Amino acid sequence: MPRHLKVGLVQQPAWPDKARSLAESEAGVRELATAGAELVMLQELHATHYFCQYEDAELFDLAEPLDGPSGQRLAALAAELDIVLVGSLFERRAPGLYHNTAVVYDRKLGRVGHYRKMHIPDDPGFYEKFYFTPGDVDEARGQGFSPIDTSVGRLGLLVCWDQWYPEGARLMALAGAELLLYPTAIGWHPPDDDAEKHRQKDAWTLIQRSHGVANGLPVVVANRVGHEPDHSGVSPGIDFWGGSFICGPQGELLAHAGVQAERLLVTLDMTRCEEVRRMWPYLRDRRIDAYGDLTRRYRD
Repeated sequence: MPRHLKVGLVQQPAWPDKARSLAESEAGVRELATAGAELVMLQELHATHYFCQYEDAELFDLAEPLDGPSGQRLAALAAELDIVLVGSLFERRAPGLYHNTAVVYDRKLGRVGHYRKMHIPDDPGFYEKFYFTPGDVDEARGQGFSPIDTSVGRLGLLVCWDQWYPEGARLMALAGAELLLYPTAIGWHPPDDDAEKHRQKDAWTLIQRSHGVANGLPVVVANRVGHEPDHSGVSPGIDFWGGSFICGPQGELLAHAGVQAERLLVTLDMTRCEEVRRMWPYLRDRRIDAYGDLTRRYRD
């Protein structure tokens, strides 16, 4: 990995119209590439509205294969701009089998890897289990919690609900990830009071910064913004809170977005990861002989 790496992310609203949403994504990517970004990440499901607020079988028609029209557009953009680009697809893997998939395009090499979201929520307003199958655990094929090698380094790519689980971040770090990246779609339930909204957003930021601290790695998080209605009419919709950020290997905030459409760009000093791990040798002192029960659901 280069000693210094320019990393950018796009925080944007999105709409049911794929052409409009992808145009917004592309404009952000171009702006960051012009500013010198070598690695750019887009948010979760940036090509459409967040359709998981309700269950509707017709919405499976939004899905595409990995190399479908949206994937081809992102691959061409990465090649044209000579960058590594992390995008997000509602993937149609086979009839009746769909994934929430982050995809990596490396300059003119095209698609060099993908990560299928492992933790799938099923909560009011976030009915993802209806739409998405969890990613496979197949180390031989580079699935599960496996980093993706690129021309700018080894990327530990996880998606949204994965961000609450320290196990995923640690497994990526143990496999040599040099960055942790989280494309995300999270927001507030409008009736929540301000105190509850503040607690939720603080917890979301804190847990991801802690993954950086615990593993001595920078963390890049891209969230969406804007109010998106529940088209079923059951709920008042979601206010996506933005708050995208980039932090260093001690959890230090290097750039932090607000609640509007925004682009972030940071130059990371990648030599700091080695320095931090020497000072705080968490990997050295892990008691791997004592952690067997972590594979159990609960210790009764």
